[in-house]
Amino acid sequence: MGLFSKLFKEPEIDLEKSNANARKIRALFNHVVEDGDNYRLIFGYTEDVSRFDYGFVHGSKTKIGNLIVGWDEAGLAIAVVPTVPDLSGCGDPIYYRRSGIQKAYRNKYPTDAFIIYPDKNGYIAINAYDWLDDEKLYVYISQKEELVAFTDFFINRFATK
Repeated sequence: MGLFSKLFKEPEIDLEKSNANARKIRALFNHVVEDGDNYRLIFGYTEDVSRFDYGFVHGSKTKIGNLIVGWDEAGLAIAVVPTVPDLSGCGDPIYYRRSGIQKAYRNKYPTDAFIIYPDKNGYIAINAYDWLDDEKLYVYISQKEELVAFTDFFINRFATK
């Protein structure tokens, strides 16, 4: 094993914990979103906490808002539900429908984020990764396949050109 592979080894994922969190995320989402089973889910977070009044985590330099992000391919809709890292509760959903947004795009720099401008007054930036290990700030979850599917949906069906 070379030095590079030792330094940049893939982290081990606790699938039992990840699956338990995925079940909790689904239960929370379905509790507050009508027809929640029509949505596929990923976990994300945002530093744009002004749109939410629930679930902020005060980090060392910024406020983080944990998000359950659902997307409905047939309805071209995204539902965002704020939550907390221990998944003990959630806030009310905010819906973004393709027909009702000003613009949406994926921003690769400075962070890889999905940006939605619902109107001229602001935006939401959704950051989502396959794996997050700081459980004080983020929900621990492995979501590689779901993230690929969401990225495809967002770029090819939801984003504005």
